[in-house]
Amino acid sequence: MVDLNTIASLCKRRGFIFQSSEIYGGLGSTWDYGPLGVELKNNLKALWWKSMVYERPDIEGLDAAILMHPEVWRTSGHVTGFKDLLVDCKSCKKRFRYDLLKEKKCPECKGELTEPRAFNLMFKTFMGPVESSAGEVYLRPETAQGIFVNFKNILACSRKKLPFGVAQIGKAFRNEITTGNFNFRSREFEQMELEYFSHPDESDKWFKYWVNERFLWYKKYGIKEENIRLREHGKEELAHYAKSCYDIEFLFPMGWSELEGIAHRTDFDLKQHSNKSKANLSFFDEETKKDIIPHVIEPSGGVDRAVLAFLINAYSAEKVRGEKRVVLALNRNLAPVKAAVLPLLKNKPEVVGFAKKIYEGLRGDYKVAYDDTASIGRLYRRQDEIGTLYCITIDVESLTDKKVTVRDRDTMKQERISVDSLKGYINARVK
Repeated sequence: MVDLNTIASLCKRRGFIFQSSEIYGGLGSTWDYGPLGVELKNNLKALWWKSMVYERPDIEGLDAAILMHPEVWRTSGHVTGFKDLLVDCKSCKKRFRYDLLKEKKCPECKGELTEPRAFNLMFKTFMGPVESSAGEVYLRPETAQGIFVNFKNILACSRKKLPFGVAQIGKAFRNEITTGNFNFRSREFEQMELEYFSHPDESDKWFKYWVNERFLWYKKYGIKEENIRLREHGKEELAHYAKSCYDIEFLFPMGWSELEGIAHRTDFDLKQHSNKSKANLSFFDEETKKDIIPHVIEPSGGVDRAVLAFLINAYSAEKVRGEKRVVLALNRNLAPVKAAVLPLLKNKPEVVGFAKKIYEGLRGDYKVAYDDTASIGRLYRRQDEIGTLYCITIDVESLTDKKVTVRDRDTMKQERISVDSLKGYINARVK
């Protein structure tokens, strides 16, 4: 398997992911997505949204605010309970999460550690002109609570019946102390979350359904069988509100780690907010003629971790004619660049002009690249390394026979296609 340093180097060199504020020395565990990274990230989110919202009649979307009333986080338990136990090394002064230590000595220098102390993971800020406790608010540490507090609004406007879900993609913030492994654990990250509300009697059935559904989703878009697995949480791991939970784990270079979690949250969240706010967050069951508090199944995945997993999964290196060929064999729906137009003779204006017309004709529905800055072999290697599906070369003969050569990324097979049928040929294979 490829190591993280190789992936990080490729990401910077080719414009997938940059260190945030790099010219000032960087800001720890925050990342900027470059021209190709933002395409990959947007493609990933679009696929999730399509599968969750567009293809299902039982799920609606939401985009809740990042800043929420501070009482939301007190009620959810985040203000008092969202903490890690930390220790410091008395010798080298480094800080560690207490629960991740295999022995009670510094893993770096074997020095003596301080007593564990609680550290709240939420970022705090202030609303209004004065920094006072009355104006304290928090950057949300998860997107789920925005769905729970809008349950009544969504129910009223959508007129959904149980079971139904609410999907959301959005930023979340955690003041993580133990960071690292490239963008695997960040302080600012993006979540893809679904809260699926069901009758309490049917919640176990829906929990099993969503565990399987989410596992298959990653495989559908190219995650290899040997790189993904399901792991059930032990009782000692479960959050206090959870009846059960599974992690979808990916084999990252540092080992098996969580890609997405599917939790059975029971009725905890709606009950808590209902009791505290005095709002009626129940659902009227027509069959029993009673108000019930639905149970919630929550598949929650990280966009950034998924981007990293798909990059690692797609990476391969091989020898072709004595030269190293790096390929990102991303699924066609995820690939940032669908096609690249590559004129073979940049010193011939008529060839370049013809190539640019083809480039302009393909642009619009997806990202297309144009490059004439190197030999064709080097141009192919550049496009393979970023996962471009098809390379289109234009030569002198193209001016007379009105045909171009299309090269497939995965097979390297080349096919001569007429210019008139080119757009239909590419569209049929990338959409």
